[in-house]
Amino acid sequence: MERDYLRTCVHPSGRFIAGVHRPSYEVRNNRLSTHRIALGKTTDGKVVRNDANFPEGDLQIEAADWVYEVPNAFPMWGVTYILGRGAEKNGQDGLKFSFEPKGQTHFSGIPGLEKIDLAMLPRPILLAIAQTCTNDSLLERLLPLCVGLEYDNKEERWVIRFHKDKDGNLVPEIKDHDLYETLGNNPFLTDELKRLLLLNPGIQGSNPIVGEYIHKGKTHIWEYLRANSYIPWGHFAANMAQDSIRYSVDELDMEDIKGLRHLYYQRIYCKLAANLNIKLGGKGFFSPNELEDIRLSILQRLDSIRQKGSTPFFTGTLWGWNYGYDFSPSGFRLHASHQQIHQQFALIPGQAEALFEGKEQSPFFSYAIGDNISHFIHHYEKRHGTSFFEAYIQAIKNNTRLDGEKYLPRDLIITGDEDVILFVPKAQRSQGEIQIITLRPCGNILEAGQDIRQSLDSHILVAVKILSRLGAKMITCFEMSKRFNHTSDQRLMYCFLPKHPRSPGAFSEQQGRWITGHFPEDYAQCCRDVLEEIQI
Repeated sequence: MERDYLRTCVHPSGRFIAGVHRPSYEVRNNRLSTHRIALGKTTDGKVVRNDANFPEGDLQIEAADWVYEVPNAFPMWGVTYILGRGAEKNGQDGLKFSFEPKGQTHFSGIPGLEKIDLAMLPRPILLAIAQTCTNDSLLERLLPLCVGLEYDNKEERWVIRFHKDKDGNLVPEIKDHDLYETLGNNPFLTDELKRLLLLNPGIQGSNPIVGEYIHKGKTHIWEYLRANSYIPWGHFAANMAQDSIRYSVDELDMEDIKGLRHLYYQRIYCKLAANLNIKLGGKGFFSPNELEDIRLSILQRLDSIRQKGSTPFFTGTLWGWNYGYDFSPSGFRLHASHQQIHQQFALIPGQAEALFEGKEQSPFFSYAIGDNISHFIHHYEKRHGTSFFEAYIQAIKNNTRLDGEKYLPRDLIITGDEDVILFVPKAQRSQGEIQIITLRPCGNILEAGQDIRQSLDSHILVAVKILSRLGAKMITCFEMSKRFNHTSDQRLMYCFLPKHPRSPGAFSEQQGRWITGHFPEDYAQCCRDVLEEIQI
């Protein structure tokens, strides 16, 4: 029976299901020795001992704290455990949720530091200064420690010195790559130095610029091709340009997101059109209305291919965004962003060339994260005879609290419109996850008309601004979409996973066990509260 069990919190009736553990148990005492000592004293002089750590005999745990177990809507994402006592207290007291680390995280200067030769400081101290200092003069003093510099008398400014690598290519003379990147990603660095280290076209390598978005001189975005990437067949990155510096979500506006997303739609549609032999002419930039015409032409061609029993070469999309940057003085890079505001995208083929040592070769199907959802909902709908996403959306709208409290928040939806909702999943990952889902049958950006695309863009901006307002410094965002050649009712979804300062990820998360100390409804209320402060 367990082998056939579909582990999901979505019941086909449109309700959420979960479990609760009310543990009571015995523990055999196998201790071999006792080490009772005084640990310290209270403020009034009483001795504090560790006697409780060394009980006599076996233990009887009569009533340990309850733990709610909520399967993720999608089985491949494991299970969320909500710590009952803490979550119930947080709900009753009013959840105060923040991603801000406790204690001082930045400094503007230290008395006497301006007189110290920074080259004499240990490297961990230099990394800490590059990451956390807010004093642009002090940050500028780190420059010669991480990169070679030359003074350009004509331009009257410092420029980076280049040298030839082992393959004969001209590359920046970087002395300490970690220090260089950490310094370049510090928001308090002057704009001139941000451009020098990270933003000027070509400074991050010779990747060709193959697209551009400009709006009224305020929003300017370059689209780079990463020709040799772990994502084959063309991996693209849309980066804010050197004259549109954005290091924080708070600096982003709707036009910026519209431009970043436009380059995504344009690249996918144009590349698909070329692959399907749809003529587009020699135009370099397409308006939203022109993109809509291209999208409809692609859908028509794909339908014709499907009716012939064939499959196009490209069948899926990839979209993602690592927002934020942090580097530990101990040498661990804490987030993957190479530039604070950027987005990555690509087309994914249906198959790759199969390599097999046996006599017969089977097709090798290329991976896309949406395939996990597709596989699951196929079995769910076969088992229950109902659309998973219809049941899921109904469950979100019909939600009730696990603790049964009728007078506390019960809504998982943060905001939405007729096309999409931004909501808190019943089983959260990352202690702060929020998601976007399309309300209409729409599984990928080919099935998304202009209205849905505009709605997606605006809600993506709202999502990251909410998390930023709650203090999130690092957020992983990604799309989960349906293959072009699938006809199921799989909905287009976006996940936003902020890094929690106290939960960087450990063995529990690697097993798909996500632990939270709050109910999702209370967190959704926190998101709605800050939504009122956000200007879009």
